[in-house]
Amino acid sequence: MDDQALDELRALAAKGNRDAIDQLVELAGERGDMAELRRLADAGSRDAVDQLIELAGERGDMAELRRLADAGSRDAAEMLDEQGEAGQL
Repeated sequence: MDDQALDELRALAAKGNRDAIDQLVELAGERGDMAELRRLADAGSRDAVDQLIELAGERGDMAELRRLADAGSRDAAEMLDEQGEAGQL
């Protein structure tokens, strides 16, 4: 996907277009684009949060998992617990 198409998709997502949001989450997940996923998660996308948790777990990114857990994600807290990091919350 070229930059123009991605910008158009982001514009649609910003207007609340669910299909555009879903596409952006999928694309960001495929690219491993944590920044895009954070932006989408901060805008309320539960799918983006799930994708962030998955990527952070794969990468061993405990800081990201703690950030998500601190923001209220039980899934992130559980993953931290599984990895022995819960005591550092």
